[in-house]
Amino acid sequence: MPSRSTPARSTPARPTTARSTTAPAAPAIPAPPVLRGRPFRLAVPPVSGVLRPRLLVTGVLVGVAAFLLFCWGLTLGDYPISLPDVVRALTGAGDPGTVIVVQDLRLPRALTGLLAGIAFGVSGAVFQTMTRNPLASPDMIGLTEGAGTAVVAAVVLGWTGGLGLQTLGLLGALATAAVVYALAWRRGATGYRIILVGIGVSWICTSATDFLVARGNRFEAQEAVGWLVGNLNGRTWEQVDTLAVAMAVLLPVTLAMGRWMRTLQLGDDVAAGLGTPVQPVRLALLVTGVGLVAFATAAAGPVAFVALSAPQIAQRLAATDSPPPLVSGLTGALVVLGSDLIAREAIPGTELPVGIVTSVLGAPVLLWLLIRANRAGSGG
Repeated sequence: MPSRSTPARSTPARPTTARSTTAPAAPAIPAPPVLRGRPFRLAVPPVSGVLRPRLLVTGVLVGVAAFLLFCWGLTLGDYPISLPDVVRALTGAGDPGTVIVVQDLRLPRALTGLLAGIAFGVSGAVFQTMTRNPLASPDMIGLTEGAGTAVVAAVVLGWTGGLGLQTLGLLGALATAAVVYALAWRRGATGYRIILVGIGVSWICTSATDFLVARGNRFEAQEAVGWLVGNLNGRTWEQVDTLAVAMAVLLPVTLAMGRWMRTLQLGDDVAAGLGTPVQPVRLALLVTGVGLVAFATAAAGPVAFVALSAPQIAQRLAATDSPPPLVSGLTGALVVLGSDLIAREAIPGTELPVGIVTSVLGAPVLLWLLIRANRAGSGG
């Protein structure tokens, strides 16, 4: 009996004590996703999705920076105005002369730069995601060049037909996009073929524009070149209203296709396997992207490198796999508004076209992308 009672196997207390000694490992409870900056899912019926804290914070910071530059731009000019006076003028209060300067002269320019920057940034994100190539942008595949050719032809040859520069630029961009897509179509249009065909069409449009400028007289050439560089000088509420209406229609449609854009980033076969109608989605993205860049180009001119650089900057700030459309748009607005401030203040007494500054800032980004692509292709 004692021998049977001694091996009291009820000593599982040892494992429990052993587990209790390891209990301090319980703080393995994951930290709140916001603190770690990792994506986490939200399931609050009827809304569900993935929230990426870094993407959200980046968008807020970039948006705030763009808003500050927007307000700062309203204070600058031959007639300096303090920020409190600008706020009062926006509400219609304050000195009548200040109200006229702010609302009729400076506000249309600032709003055109803000909206055009958003349109360029979102359009660049669409094309770079759709083609899976960081070098794909309206600048590179001929859309802005097509708009420029149409405007220069109208100015030099007198083919306006009662249409304004905005309408002509819009028609030129849409016609160029149709040509690129038609030539790239071969049982479907892949991003690779769109880029190659677009580069060829871009050079054709550039050559045609140079020929037209050389053919025109001095005053016609000066007017054409002033628009081709990309310029916010002399913008009016007409450009703002047209661009605002276009973005109110196209921007929500583009953002609504964000999920399909991400699946296209995985390749056509994988996207089709996930249920994405590849060719209809690519055509829809092409139409919305062309519409955004066409209206922005018609309002502000072909402001160079914004659609190329803004999505790449936004992608690296937000640490995403592809350019985030909305943050890319806010980054584009930040680039355009910041470049416009530099253009107005760099040389005292002279206002440079904003496209000159964006070209200076964007060229290093293009060189960096080319060097990075070359290293990736060589396996270095």
